[in-house]
Amino acid sequence: MSRPRIVIVGAGFAGYRTARTLSRLTRHQADIVLLNPTDYFLYLPLLPQVAAGILEPRRVSVSLSGTLPRVRLVLGEADGIDLDGRTVHYTDPEGGEGTLRYDRLVLAAGSVNKLLPIPGVAEHAHGFRGLPEALYLRDHVTRQVELAAAADDRAECAARCTFVVVGAGYTGTEVAAHGQMYTDAQVRRHPMRTGMRPRWMLLDVAERVLPEMDERLSRTAERVLRQRGVDVRMGTSVKEATHDGVLLTDGTTVDTRTLVWCVGVRPDPLVESLGLPMERGRLLVDPHLQVPGRPELFACGDVAAVPDLTKPGQYTPMTAQHAWRHGKVCAENVAASLGIGGQRRAYRHRDMGFVVDLGGAKAAANPLGVPMSGPAAGAVTRGYHLAAMPGNRVRVAADWLLDAVLPRQAVQLGLVRSWSVPLESASPEVARVPGRPDAGSAGSAGGPGRTEPAEGRQGGEPAKARPGEEPAKSQPDGESGKSQPGGEPAKSQPGGEPAKSQPGGEPAKGQPGGEPAKGQPGGEPAKGQPGGEPAKAQPGGEPARKHPGRPGADGASGERHRTSESARPRPAHAPGTSRKAAEPSAAPKPSTGARRSEAPGGTRSSGRTRSPGAPAPTRSAGPPTDPGPEPPPNQPPPGPDIAPGPVKRTDGPAVEGDS
Repeated sequence: MSRPRIVIVGAGFAGYRTARTLSRLTRHQADIVLLNPTDYFLYLPLLPQVAAGILEPRRVSVSLSGTLPRVRLVLGEADGIDLDGRTVHYTDPEGGEGTLRYDRLVLAAGSVNKLLPIPGVAEHAHGFRGLPEALYLRDHVTRQVELAAAADDRAECAARCTFVVVGAGYTGTEVAAHGQMYTDAQVRRHPMRTGMRPRWMLLDVAERVLPEMDERLSRTAERVLRQRGVDVRMGTSVKEATHDGVLLTDGTTVDTRTLVWCVGVRPDPLVESLGLPMERGRLLVDPHLQVPGRPELFACGDVAAVPDLTKPGQYTPMTAQHAWRHGKVCAENVAASLGIGGQRRAYRHRDMGFVVDLGGAKAAANPLGVPMSGPAAGAVTRGYHLAAMPGNRVRVAADWLLDAVLPRQAVQLGLVRSWSVPLESASPEVARVPGRPDAGSAGSAGGPGRTEPAEGRQGGEPAKARPGEEPAKSQPDGESGKSQPGGEPAKSQPGGEPAKSQPGGEPAKGQPGGEPAKGQPGGEPAKGQPGGEPAKAQPGGEPARKHPGRPGADGASGERHRTSESARPRPAHAPGTSRKAAEPSAAPKPSTGARRSEAPGGTRSSGRTRSPGAPAPTRSAGPPTDPGPEPPPNQPPPGPDIAPGPVKRTDGPAVEGDS
């Protein structure tokens, strides 16, 4: 008889605790499969310290395979559940698809950033739900302070060193508190020329900081923030976000390059596709964390609306404290339903207090209802985190010790780009990468005021369409650019019209089956060849002009740059023009083996597409022609689609920001 299979979707606080408890209870009596996009459990409460440079990213990442014995890890994101067929369909990180059969299913997919219908927020703000977002924020804040210190314009300096955090809950309060300390430390080592100081703003429509927690914790946190210089504005939020600032609901305009969105979270959209009873986006379950009418289906954590037995008529809030305890009860009930261990029981838990780390020795805590502040609260807060972490405790403690005695390393690594961490994402723990169908998904590609490289530039970020404008070509949801994934294939590209001298295309001159080139057997004799028109500087020909040092002339220096036409594929013509229109019919076809001009930064100019509205640059296929006042005989003047020399940049100067 085969063993029953338990599939757990998600490895957050609820999913990780469920897997760990089931591993202990079942003891090889069931197959446990954990489906998660990453191979680690993320300890979210310490994520602000990663953004502030206190902890390294791996300190808050606990290995799943290393800490969950007897649990099979499957990397992937669930994108469909067949309740009647008892299968889960998923997509792995490389785009492959798979299906998992189950006897018991535990939904613990967690939550994603909550969006509000505010113009410009999806395009210009960034959330704070995963490691990629924390790493991006750390690099971005570091870069803005460095650029502000080097700016001569006072207005630009003020905008770059202004950081706006929306949401004064648990996450937003800690981000503002740690962020102010981090930027102040940077400025002490690299003072700004204008003598300005970084400015952090904390906004919320609520009446006080930490509105969901005890009022004494709120007063302590707000006092610490104001003492550090954080501009705390309650009853105020963002009305509109633009590329160079935000408009607040009180009518104030704030010039900034940074907008951090910590308004809150919403359940993972996966549960909405099940067609089961919901409560404000969460799946309704009974006190035993079981879906009514579906004995094989359990849910816990942020995706489950669990009745709060200590407060009749209410549901447990979406906090890590409840999710961690949901996982243990859920595992016991799943094991009991299979008859392999554990006892079925209802979830009942009373909060034991909260802790808020405000950076340094400051914190706000109320363990067992006792309000604390100052260094004592800081010690309690860090002790609680060390006890709650399922791993890496020694490494975290060592990083705290080093941060207390050594200055922080304020450097930007540039590992995460702006477009790879869109605010509107169903999987904030995974950074978007080029080539994935969801790369650069809705949401955004940049923050306020960040100037992006021209569309299609290699190594740069995709250009984005501004609100109200037509989506840029080669962008997701817009018309795909030619030779870009999803666009019309360019010539000489797979699936496109074959270019000359390519298999299946029109043969180029001088190629087998094509029109013979000048100077080839059967073709029109080239200048300077027997039977042809005498070349310049040859006996009987017109003397050639002197071009000292100009490579590509008809002399020996030009011959060194010529190779056979078959040595390199011909470049594709510019979008919207024909190949013959780009090549003069009367001129001999230049060799395509000429050396490619290198663009600044090492990017070949042949791989860069043009900026919107600019003429289509075309790489010179051979030696450059004479830019003198008169074209050579039998040569038409260069047209707009012919580059007389190495391609020049048309996408503007190098820009600061995320490129």
